[in-house]
Amino acid sequence: MDWSSLQQHKKLLLGTTNRKKLVELQAHLEPRGFELLTLSDLDSPLDVQETGSTFIQNARLKAQAQAIHHGLWTIGEDSGLCVPALGGAPGIYSARYSLADGAGASDSDRGQIDQCNNDKLLAQMTDVSDAKRDAYYVSAIVLCDPSGTVAMEVQGECWGRILRARRGTEGFGYDPLFEVVEYHRTFAELGLNVKRAISHRSRALRQFLLQLDARLID
Repeated sequence: MDWSSLQQHKKLLLGTTNRKKLVELQAHLEPRGFELLTLSDLDSPLDVQETGSTFIQNARLKAQAQAIHHGLWTIGEDSGLCVPALGGAPGIYSARYSLADGAGASDSDRGQIDQCNNDKLLAQMTDVSDAKRDAYYVSAIVLCDPSGTVAMEVQGECWGRILRARRGTEGFGYDPLFEVVEYHRTFAELGLNVKRAISHRSRALRQFLLQLDARLID
């Protein structure tokens, strides 16, 4: 694989319009000298259907499609919450868990759908005992070159447990219900700096950056 164009220009497209995801990605990539573009910066971004059966597959679909369409090195990311007591649900359907037709959600209604997703999760777990409320967040990150060839794939996890009521006002998605046991706080209470250090996305990004550094040095 030819890494020379990325070495020379250090330009990456982040295949997301989720502003809160973007902040976390920027915190790790911009200090390393990368110019970051988002789908909001470009004309005619693709609406990629997430038809994969795993987080990695969906991240790959997004990265490949946007890379080919825009002719840029592109990062695709897919993430979600998995609850073993629910057979791994909501899993890859985390962002649209409460939508009957499985459709996606726009940024404008994302907050309301997050609330509905949390309500559904609480209802599904009403009878789950405290001892069986373990859960984990997953983040899969895929990098593709401008031709759509997969250059790297990584995945990170962060374990915690699902509370019986929301706590905290920061974060997004299921953060108000997801308590990191070691901190006795939810992702919505920890604040961005701590979340950057321990989150599933940050753990995936650390693997990603280690591999990226090794390739760009070669």
